[in-house]
Amino acid sequence: MKKLSMKKSFFIPFFLVALAFAFAACEETTEPTAYDNWRERNEAFADSLHAIAGQNFLVWRNPSTRATTNVPDMNVGELYAIEVQDGGTSAGLQYAYAKKLVDNPQGTRLLYTDDVEVYYRGTLINGEEFDGNFDGYGALDQDIPLDVEAMKWPSDFDEPATFTVSGLVGGAKWVMQMARTGERWMIYIPYEAGYGEYDNGSIPGYSTLTFDFVIGELVETD
Repeated sequence: MKKLSMKKSFFIPFFLVALAFAFAACEETTEPTAYDNWRERNEAFADSLHAIAGQNFLVWRNPSTRATTNVPDMNVGELYAIEVQDGGTSAGLQYAYAKKLVDNPQGTRLLYTDDVEVYYRGTLINGEEFDGNFDGYGALDQDIPLDVEAMKWPSDFDEPATFTVSGLVGGAKWVMQMARTGERWMIYIPYEAGYGEYDNGSIPGYSTLTFDFVIGELVETD
């Protein structure tokens, strides 16, 4: 009986030590992924946009006509925070961030109900593309040239998509109502003004979305 007791006492500690090594080995072999600390990284990205925009805050309420006389002025290539008018939460107002890359003062301003042809590319903060129809700019592109000739553009093989402005995700539809046909915009949508905390298809929850929009002509509907 004494020997049996001693065997037990040695076996249990050895088993626990082996278990600890097994867990340690599992932890050491766990590979980091592109989505580790996803919420924190996306919030930090949105905070950096807020800092870059600085005092460039734009609000344009109820833009229901094509009049452009009251559209706030924007400097090409400069980042602005634009109020998302249906994005109020308990945390306060929400903002999308936008940079106009190509200006077209003669273009037709977009309305909430318009259908418009668009070339676009959508990316996450890690550069992953989640949607698009041409090889445009993404979230990781910081030095986008403002020279039209030096920009990347859709090829002859790319086909535009037709979107209804009101059908665009959250903050994007409010930015697009400040845009005109023939313009190009980079638009950044923090998750509070996008798809929120939950996954949407291939887009993880808490994702800040980046879009490169090349705006074409309005599409007439019956």
